[in-house]
Amino acid sequence: MSINIDGRGMICPQPLIATKKALEGIESGIVNIRVDNEIAKENVTKFATAHGCGVSITQQDGDFLLKITKGKGVPMPIQTVPQTPVVVSGTSETVYIITQDTIGHGNRELGAVLMKGFIYALLENQPAPKALLFMNSGVLLTIEGSPVLPHLVKLLQGGVEILSCGTCLDYLKVKERLAVGGVTNMYTIVETMSTAAKVITF
Repeated sequence: MSINIDGRGMICPQPLIATKKALEGIESGIVNIRVDNEIAKENVTKFATAHGCGVSITQQDGDFLLKITKGKGVPMPIQTVPQTPVVVSGTSETVYIITQDTIGHGNRELGAVLMKGFIYALLENQPAPKALLFMNSGVLLTIEGSPVLPHLVKLLQGGVEILSCGTCLDYLKVKERLAVGGVTNMYTIVETMSTAAKVITF
C-alpha cells in the first residue's frame, strides 16, 4: 500500500500529524510526503524513525520528498551506547515551558539576571525536571553565546530533555546557532505537556 501526502504550505505540526494518521491507517506499506521546508522534513523524519519506520529523503525543485516505509523489510536502527549521565542524580515528572529569554516584564537586564539564577537553581535542585521546552524568544537561551548555556549543557548531560521550537528558531533566524538540546515541533510539545505530572510556564 502507498499513500501520498502533499505537505507543502502546511504549518507546524500539520505535516507530522498528517504523516502520523497515514502511518496509523496502514499495517505495512509506504507513505510518501512532500514538504517545502527543512523544519517539517526534520520533524517528520524524527517521528517516523522513532516509530520504527525507514525513511529515505530526496530533493526536487526545492522541496523534500520523504519516503517512509512501515512494516516488513525496515532495517533495524543502529544501537548506540549512551553517554553516562553526569551532575543530575534524578529527574521528576515536571516540565517547564520557557517562552522568553528573561523573567518578568520590567527591566530587561534584571530579567536576564533572574533567568540565569533560575536555570542555575534548576541545576542545583533535586530532582531535576523531566524536560525544558523553549518557545518564542526563549529559544535564545539555547543558542551559541547564551549566558545559561553551561547550565543547560549540564542539565542535558544529567538526563533532562531540552527541546527548542523549530518554528521559533527558524523565525528568529538562529537555527544554525542552536548549541544544546534538540529541535522539536508543536505536536511533540503538546504530547510532552500532556504526559507530564506538572507543567510550569515562564
